[in-house]
Amino acid sequence: MAEAPDARVAVYLDFDNIVISWYDRVHGRNAYGKDRQRITENPSDPDVTERLSRAMIEVGAIIDYAASFGTLVLTRAYADWSSPVNAVYRSQLVARAVDLVQLFPAAAYAKNGADIRLAVDAVEDMFRLPDLTHVVIVAGDSDYVPLAQRCKRLGRYVIGVGVAGSTAKSLAAACDEFEAYDSLPGVVRPSKSAPAPVAAPVAEVVETVAEPVAKTKSRAQTKTSKAKAPAPAQAQAQTQAPAQTPAAASTTAKSPVVDAGEATEQSEATELLHRALRLGHDKTDADEWLHSSAVKTHMRRMDPSFSEKALGYRSFSDFVKSREDIAELEETGHERLVRLRDSSS
Repeated sequence: MAEAPDARVAVYLDFDNIVISWYDRVHGRNAYGKDRQRITENPSDPDVTERLSRAMIEVGAIIDYAASFGTLVLTRAYADWSSPVNAVYRSQLVARAVDLVQLFPAAAYAKNGADIRLAVDAVEDMFRLPDLTHVVIVAGDSDYVPLAQRCKRLGRYVIGVGVAGSTAKSLAAACDEFEAYDSLPGVVRPSKSAPAPVAAPVAEVVETVAEPVAKTKSRAQTKTSKAKAPAPAQAQAQTQAPAQTPAAASTTAKSPVVDAGEATEQSEATELLHRALRLGHDKTDADEWLHSSAVKTHMRRMDPSFSEKALGYRSFSDFVKSREDIAELEETGHERLVRLRDSSS
């Protein structure tokens, strides 16, 4: 983290982006798009209120993280503050001296233009405030890539904050440093939902489809009811069997999808560690130990979105220990050294 005693920080929040992304993170993919009409038409509905409260953003966690880089010179949040989703945050934001910029959407479902307004203000502020050293962009849209690149060209240190799974890789790569909102201190990561609620509707659909089929078969069997007396029992067994099998399949299939996503993140982090160690050894002797802090810094330069805490580890040392098949860690006092494990050993 590029800190200086007189570091001065500007924070820009695309509030709609972060709120909607976190809502989808808590309730499932595209959940906000499905609930948007209900939220707009009846925000006081108990079910709507409960779902919104479960997906509340911890504004203080974002501002406190930004303040760790230096003095906050300005903090702006861009959104349609008349929307019930955003209105509940107004008191929190005002209490933290956040400047609320009102955006009026051109139509009910149109983009609110936060990306354009935010980018224009950020560039203007960099020329108006030449002592600005850090720019924090709280968003996940790839539209902010040119802004991040321009800020870096103008000599500012760019930090990105976005919701894991909803942030464009290109935006994370364009920043000097990127942190997932999920891993910020004070943010409670959403627990994985049980697959049972997903399985129930599948069973209902199968039963709905199977019922007309069973009725059709029963009509065809009326003429030969004596000869085919067991048919109703067989039809019932056939109706129940598919209803349970897809439900069970859904229960078992849901978990591997989530696990596969986590496994992909873990494997990408392992490959990132391997590349960083290889590059570190290329600049030194092959068997020389490297400082773990230098290795982590190199990994963050290659992939600013890397965070061992987002992967479930308390420290970088714990992360390296979990990769003992490719890396060796030596802890002597306060010093942590790491090197690539010899493949022949």
